Amino acid sequence: MAFKEDSVLTPDNHIEKNTRFIIQVSTDDDDDRPVYISGNFNNWQTQDRRFLLEKVSEGNYAFGFPGDFKFPEELLYKFTKGDWSEVEIDQYGNKTPNRSCTLFEGIREEHVYRWRRNWLPFRPSQLPKVHLISKEFEIPQLNKTRKVWALLPHDYDTSNEVYPVLYLQDAQNLFNENAAYGNWQIDKKLAVMSDYGIGKIIIIAIEHAEKERVLEYNVGKTLLGEGQGKKYIRFVTDTLKPFVDKNFRTKPDREFTGIGGSSMGGLVSIFSGLMYPEVYGKLMIFSPSLWVIPKIKFSFLDFYDPAETKIYLYAGGEESETMVKHVVKFKKRLRKNDPERQNMKINLSINEEGKHNETYWSDEFPKAIEWLFFNDKA
Repeated sequence: MAFKEDSVLTPDNHIEKNTRFIIQVSTDDDDDRPVYISGNFNNWQTQDRRFLLEKVSEGNYAFGFPGDFKFPEELLYKFTKGDWSEVEIDQYGNKTPNRSCTLFEGIREEHVYRWRRNWLPFRPSQLPKVHLISKEFEIPQLNKTRKVWALLPHDYDTSNEVYPVLYLQDAQNLFNENAAYGNWQIDKKLAVMSDYGIGKIIIIAIEHAEKERVLEYNVGKTLLGEGQGKKYIRFVTDTLKPFVDKNFRTKPDREFTGIGGSSMGGLVSIFSGLMYPEVYGKLMIFSPSLWVIPKIKFSFLDFYDPAETKIYLYAGGEESETMVKHVVKFKKRLRKNDPERQNMKINLSINEEGKHNETYWSDEFPKAIEWLFFNDKA
């Protein structure tokens, strides 16, 4: 499909200067997000500003390759709105094959029907298998029981693969369509990620303790009083993890094991990593309630293991007056103990418009999964 007639680039347009090959893109599904081209010419980077298309008019974009650009023998590429969660899709919402080109002269016209928005829509056939491990999994450390779920890759029963594992708090809000405050939609996000060859992971979702949630996630003595967090962490680490490794095809080593959560669930996940660095090599920390322990200390914790630890930190600017400040300060304190950045890789993601709710944690989930488990670039 060609550009609209009044949108074709003219000789006066600056894109044509010093270029021998121009790609024009029209789309039926335009919005304010920028459009990038990524491919085998830039290692498939999605926010490479060197390959940002110019918006010529509504629904029309263009990019001119410089005259001295060194093309591969076959140019493979896709268009995105800046992330694989916002990549082009066909008119039916399906994944599109890579575009290909071997002639690098003149103008090439392309068309994009639709764009993903935060990894959606999804194919039902790719949804993970939701397996209820137990309605009453025993927590001997707290003399309680708890409902625990496993989300398994969609083809788990027909493969012999082994998988990394992420333990997540607050299962009630992760994939339950009837959750009072919404949910992270992790099942749908994992479905789309599997379409792109990423996201084959086992998620162990542990329900919170309802009215005793804060008590259970509170570690030690804080502004909220004395908590049961250390006992809860021992449950996940010493009781639940061995069970999971025995009953599912997991990669049990620390480099393939993560733990995470949001708010108080994020705080207890931080301490899980601090207390058991030999177990957890990946931490997914969203909007942690650091305010309850403003003078968090690391001196008594043997966190700095020779092995690499990856930490994905997220905070929203609209959560509170102090959320972003606390998270930034936390990152600095971690860095202070690892100044050479030898052991600790930290990805700090801040959404200035982010609020303290499941919608924004859902947005962040696929990015965190990909960076923590499926991206070798720190």
